[in-house]
Amino acid sequence: MGLKGLGLIFDMDGVLIDSTATHTQAWLQYLRRQGLEIPEIEDRMLGKRNDEIVRDFFRGITLTDGEVLEHGARKEELYREMMAPKLHSHMVPGVIQFLERHQDLPIGLATNGEPANLDLVLHGTNIRKYFRSVVSGHEVSLPKPHPEIYLKVAGLMGMPPGNCVVFEDSLTGVEAARAAGMHVAGLTTTLPMLPGVDFAVPDFLDAGLEPWLQSIASSLAV
Repeated sequence: MGLKGLGLIFDMDGVLIDSTATHTQAWLQYLRRQGLEIPEIEDRMLGKRNDEIVRDFFRGITLTDGEVLEHGARKEELYREMMAPKLHSHMVPGVIQFLERHQDLPIGLATNGEPANLDLVLHGTNIRKYFRSVVSGHEVSLPKPHPEIYLKVAGLMGMPPGNCVVFEDSLTGVEAARAAGMHVAGLTTTLPMLPGVDFAVPDFLDAGLEPWLQSIASSLAV
């Protein structure tokens, strides 16, 4: 029966593309241009929306909402300049083949990432065609770890939350998917240990992934 009855929802950074190191480098360079040295950049940015990150990194500096957006946008421009030449080599192993193999299923994308970053990944690698619904952090009121974005994607796909499997790599993302009542597969591309997931894999080539998904599909059919 394959995976009939399942909806698959992907995060972007760390799930479709191994981008954490490049985001960290971009923030480091951007903050230095602003005269700032921020400790633990990677830990403080993981799984968060840019407005949250900017307010954290510029803590103690009064910023208007427009300035917050501007800092985030300029950092993301730097990130895209860094990532564009190495986009294909940084896709998570096996993910494009996985999407191709399961393109008959409802597939969605839910990311706190910027819309322009979405365009870079989806159009730069020609995978936009696989996604029935795509929602960025700019299209919800509350970012992860709130479940709003996952529930919105499931609704757009016409799938009940309990039939959805989320692929996540961050603690905030796992928390959001759990709160939405969905099954959670953890990608250990970013964190070696990802508590709270139902199944953890290093990438989409893992031999145990398909049997695990089939077991969920079988339980739904009973």
